[in-house]
Amino acid sequence: MTEDKESFPQNFLSDPLRQHKPYIPGEQPSSAERTIKLNTNENPYPPSPSAGDKAAEEIKKLNLYPNPKSNQLRKVIASLHQISMEQVIVGNGSDDLLNLCVRAFADSNRSVGMLDPSYSLYEVLASIQGAQLIRIPFASDDFELPLKKVTNCSANLFFLTSPHAPSGRAYQLELLDSVAGNFNGVLVIDEAYADFAQQNAIPLLAKYPNVIITRTLSKSYSLAGLRVGYAMGNPSVIQVLDRAREVYNLDRIAQAIAQAALEDQKYFKETKQKIIESRIWISDIFAEWGWRMIPSATNFIFCKPLDHSGTGGAQIANSLYSFLSTQGILVRYFPQNKLTESYIRISIGMPEEMSMLVSKIKEWQHQGQLK
Repeated sequence: MTEDKESFPQNFLSDPLRQHKPYIPGEQPSSAERTIKLNTNENPYPPSPSAGDKAAEEIKKLNLYPNPKSNQLRKVIASLHQISMEQVIVGNGSDDLLNLCVRAFADSNRSVGMLDPSYSLYEVLASIQGAQLIRIPFASDDFELPLKKVTNCSANLFFLTSPHAPSGRAYQLELLDSVAGNFNGVLVIDEAYADFAQQNAIPLLAKYPNVIITRTLSKSYSLAGLRVGYAMGNPSVIQVLDRAREVYNLDRIAQAIAQAALEDQKYFKETKQKIIESRIWISDIFAEWGWRMIPSATNFIFCKPLDHSGTGGAQIANSLYSFLSTQGILVRYFPQNKLTESYIRISIGMPEEMSMLVSKIKEWQHQGQLK
């Protein structure tokens, strides 16, 4: 062993991990920083008031292991979507379920497919599993689903985000049905933002045993800090995921709070509607300014900013992103892809936060006019 004694020997690592590049999440400022956080698609509203009561009850029971399969939570999820409990598995955020899918259906001989651009975690999970990644590029920044390329993809496992991220475009059920019926592999439809859309893919579960749908409680249920997600599918495919699942993968506090949030549908619908109304409000303003936007079915807007002269492009998008950061407003910018480099993604915040955003954008435009 000739390496520096203070460093870990790299030859101990598995082959996939040696080449692996970790996922880079959106910026998370410290609680001491005064920021308007519109960069990671969190819900600006607090969780259901009943969540706190449930947490207090479960704290008294922390000496006991949680239910290993989260049975009560699974029953609530099944009832909500009118499916059987055997069609549901829960995890530590939907990322945990995506990881289970890769663990179960991908390896060095079984590839993973994804749209490009899309949620970058898919690539990370495939990499650490040692699976080849097949990217299906979009033809343009309309982000319309390249149906034939997806259905002809040779991947054993394909991740399809609907509504799509980072664009926010929703794909109609008929289109997803066509993908599911013609793709020769396991199709994972990542519905992280589906609660903000008018349609979802749940009807496909009764038709296609190769379809898995993942959901998260981080966005529409205000539980990003808790990490709860779930997957739905044919009972036989859920059994496969359960074999790959870690025991006690969801603690008892998370199970209880998630159940309380899901059961409080009145609060869920109220906060969701507020977000949708704010999304419409900010979209109308950007439309008046002539900004290009992808029609959003999510809790964010993907838009192409223009400066005071009506000019857009990568330099303009980066300029606005940087300016807002100096003003304590965090948004997301994706310069790595030609289709996204001229856009910024803005999470929907509280009404007063969105008003401040508009004010600061006007200030940025005015500064450009003075140059």
